[in-house]
Amino acid sequence: MRREGVDFGVRDYAEVVRRVKISVEEHQVPSVTEVAGISMDPFEILISTLISLRTKDEVTAQAAKRLFARADDPRKMVELGVEEIQRLIYPAGFYRNKARNIVKISEILIDRYQGTVPDSQEALMNLPGVGLKTANLTLSLAFRQDYICVDIHVHRISNRLGWVKTENPDQTEKELQKVLPREHWIEINELFVRFGRSVCTPVSPWCSKCPLDVACPKIGVKKKR
Repeated sequence: MRREGVDFGVRDYAEVVRRVKISVEEHQVPSVTEVAGISMDPFEILISTLISLRTKDEVTAQAAKRLFARADDPRKMVELGVEEIQRLIYPAGFYRNKARNIVKISEILIDRYQGTVPDSQEALMNLPGVGLKTANLTLSLAFRQDYICVDIHVHRISNRLGWVKTENPDQTEKELQKVLPREHWIEINELFVRFGRSVCTPVSPWCSKCPLDVACPKIGVKKKR
């Protein structure tokens, strides 16, 4: 989409990514991306992503730090046990279920994959508690495979920009694969998470300070700042 007098359109994907990158430089990196940057360990990235579901970033970061200080591989995690994992990751959302899944995942990794994290979407999604978002984020961050991780921010912003017209994140992931150039697949999650928290917020987005404002169709936006 181009508007008269506007030097770029929202379908200029590289330009949108460039502008968003500049606007989020000073904003916090998502906790799982931070873990990936520090350790690059597929197991820690997988478990951090699992902890992060329905959990604030600052809680995820501290929970993961406490947990990995005690157990940083599947065998140590099994030895730690469900109750101790619950204690360490609290107050992460659904911490009891997550602790049980962490132990189950660790047991499966030991039994089927020699203690390593598999690098296929199908294998990851067969692990307890691992859905499409968790699998794709693990594959993109841990293995640098070209997958799009779609959370609520990526889903919302992609629809606001008119890149897709979808009802849920799973649909968004499939539609983004058709339109978004592959070179942006890995980075789009981190960028849109940071952008969605600071500028393109769920309610009353900050259109007045948005670098995409002049071209954005603002689909579904009823009130803005």
